[in-house]
Amino acid sequence: MLDAGELKRGLTIELDGQLYQVVDYQHIKMGRGSAQVRLRLRDIRAGHTVERVFQASEKFSRAFLEYRPMQYLYNDGSLYYFMDSETFEQVPLGESQLGEAVKYLKEEVTVEVLTHKGEPVGVVLPVAVELKVIDTGPGFKGDTATAGSKPATLETGLALRVPLFINIGDIIKVDTRTGEYLERVG
Repeated sequence: MLDAGELKRGLTIELDGQLYQVVDYQHIKMGRGSAQVRLRLRDIRAGHTVERVFQASEKFSRAFLEYRPMQYLYNDGSLYYFMDSETFEQVPLGESQLGEAVKYLKEEVTVEVLTHKGEPVGVVLPVAVELKVIDTGPGFKGDTATAGSKPATLETGLALRVPLFINIGDIIKVDTRTGEYLERVG
């Protein structure tokens, strides 16, 4: 059991039989009243966020998640299939379980699949992924990395801003935490 003071961003807790990840944490002390904790929580299975307020004296049950490295294979409609590289077992996950990770999934990329009591509930992406640019404006000779940026669409459908020297067909590295361009790879 965790005290309210031990909560932090990224921690996974179990409330009312549901798994939640702490997105934001605020400790509130009002005048003579008791202290409260305001939490913004993301439902790991459904993907939506909720805000809840608790007394600072409440205890929370920590959810233990297992991380298993798996390779992304393909998607079939709204299901995305991952394969355990040791057992070759295939595990499907829905779009709601993946959330923003869908924008960075490319075939054969290895991710950490989160499981709770044997049930897959989500994924942890690598810090950066390499994706191909499929659409962007023309690049001009003499453009530099600091001169500006232009919109680009990547092979997964992700839209972001890239430097002017990036062209269609280039492979770039993208930060999965912020969704920003890092560097050109090839």
